[in-house]
Amino acid sequence: MEERVLNYEQVLSLLPDRKQETHKGDYGKVLLLCGCRGYTGAAALAAMGCLRSGAGLVHLAVPDCIYTIEAIKLTEAIVLPLPDANGTLSCNAVDEVRILLPKMDAVLIGPGLGQSDGTLAVLTLVLENFPGPVVVDADGINLLAKHKSILRRRNYPTILTPHEGEFSRLNPDFHQNRIKNVQNFAAAYGCILLLKGHETLITDGKICYRNTTGNPGMAVGGSGDVLAGIITSLLGQGLEPLESAAVGAWLHGAAGDKSAERIGQYGMLPTDLLDDLPRLMK
Repeated sequence: MEERVLNYEQVLSLLPDRKQETHKGDYGKVLLLCGCRGYTGAAALAAMGCLRSGAGLVHLAVPDCIYTIEAIKLTEAIVLPLPDANGTLSCNAVDEVRILLPKMDAVLIGPGLGQSDGTLAVLTLVLENFPGPVVVDADGINLLAKHKSILRRRNYPTILTPHEGEFSRLNPDFHQNRIKNVQNFAAAYGCILLLKGHETLITDGKICYRNTTGNPGMAVGGSGDVLAGIITSLLGQGLEPLESAAVGAWLHGAAGDKSAERIGQYGMLPTDLLDDLPRLMK
């Protein structure tokens, strides 16, 4: 398998161009299916990760019970309420998501989503019916771990972004060789796997990017939600799936490095990454 490491110059060369004659529709219409009662921050951080990395139109669809919270938190995203049950999406949300999907360039599902019959139904709908790139994170991955046949049936680009605990649920045969683990899984399931951690690995089973940015100050809840949003934004702007994941990981880590230099590793938060991220994408 070919191994690659990105540098800043390469990252800038891969970023989609911003043209003089342009409008918001040129930079991607993305749908984020995130959040549940008690996990409103994950949805907001994913949406801001999208917005801060250049997405043109960010649609955040959340359970109705947290709609007001998200609508107050976010001024630039389009926040949409979906039918809920017991704090998470209900099975009735499927019909409304089905209407939204044809309008989108990329979809993110999972951050703070919770696990229920309704969230599984929405995840299944997205993976079986959306003909564009999908990022699956957090609870989306935890659901897939129990229903991997859904992933095998998908014929379009899919990026999974697990940390090692989530990956061990996806892949019970997880062992010490991280590169071999991700290569085998990505090849077996026809997906792109981004395994988070020190020197995050990103592979489609043929090429493997090893990320060298980032620091321990990023080990805090919400950091991965920002990453998922960045990757989804790049997909919506037209960057190829493998490069979206690799560039997203590099930018996310580099923003974390800038935050650490500015305020130190101990007190930095995912919102600090959101402040530093745009300064890298000049």
